[in-house]
Amino acid sequence: MSENGDARTQVLDVAVVGGGQAGLAVGYYLRRAGLSFAIFDAGVGPGGAWRHGWDSLRAFSPALYSSLPGWIMPGGADRYPSRDNTVEYLARYEERYGLPVYRPVQVKEIHREFGEGKHLTLKMRMARVRARAVVSATGTWSKPHLPEYSGRGNFRGEQLHSAHYRSPERFAGKKVLVVGGGNSGAQILAEVSKVADAAWVTLDEPKFLPEDVDGRILFERASARYFAARQKGSDGPSNEGPALSLGNIVMLPPVREARERGALTSVRPFERFTERGVVWSDGTEEPTDAVIWCTGFGPALDHLKPLGIVGPDGRAQTTGAAGTRSREEPRLWLLGYGDWTGYASATLIGVGRTARATAKEIHEYLQSNSATKKI
Repeated sequence: MSENGDARTQVLDVAVVGGGQAGLAVGYYLRRAGLSFAIFDAGVGPGGAWRHGWDSLRAFSPALYSSLPGWIMPGGADRYPSRDNTVEYLARYEERYGLPVYRPVQVKEIHREFGEGKHLTLKMRMARVRARAVVSATGTWSKPHLPEYSGRGNFRGEQLHSAHYRSPERFAGKKVLVVGGGNSGAQILAEVSKVADAAWVTLDEPKFLPEDVDGRILFERASARYFAARQKGSDGPSNEGPALSLGNIVMLPPVREARERGALTSVRPFERFTERGVVWSDGTEEPTDAVIWCTGFGPALDHLKPLGIVGPDGRAQTTGAAGTRSREEPRLWLLGYGDWTGYASATLIGVGRTARATAKEIHEYLQSNSATKKI
């Protein structure tokens, strides 16, 4: 199906919006449930946000632990998959399980139907699809976050978000600020600092994991703390066990190399921009050629605005056993945007668990309205 197709008479059990890792993971379980479904992806090819990663991007878990449900990513326990490895894996995953992915199809709006049936309607450019349930899995890549800084609009140097960063060559010989203390900031600083005079700007001193702790161990330990807190009725992390967070920096080989040559030191944020650079807290103005923002993303939920469920913070309230069901629209689930839509659901290693719980909840909802197979 393309955007030029016409599916106005079709009623699916489930429509999935977004064909990245979250959309594929929930599709795997929807197929196992025997539900009729389709995955609509705005991308021109497989891979979701991984298609847009920088050239040297690597997952922070070995391939063995960077896998979607049902099929382990090739590469074993020692290789950290690259961007291209991951895109290839996601493409083959679609084929392996015969997932009905239609692209490029951008779902522009989702509307409620009223009256008998009470379906949700997905509106594309020249087509519509009706569904009994919808999973929104559009991710965050198209909504890069830029913090508010005085004078940012007047700065004449280059500003680039990590969403659009590709390689360090364009910054050779320049004065560059890499802003953001997470894994993306560390990885981009590691390579930019080889060719440029680069400084790393972070809110707090970055937290580095021990060299023997990769994304798999990080996920397991952080998950244990998270669910211990949930059992105690707290929304925050447990104080028991190692204080590890998914925001801690994994010591991938390029990051280790940068530390060894002294490039991983960081400074606290500057106060404001000028036309030529930035002003630090002590009043010193420093000329700057470019700023690379590694400051995260927001959820891409513009297609849900007609439902009136997106709050001022850009999120929709969720509930249910999986933590992914819309509180205000019971036919809608949201998956893969961050911990508020399932713990670690924005990661390859974590999305499978939440996808399974989401598909089970959808199946039970549909089963209460019509006869379907059990998961």
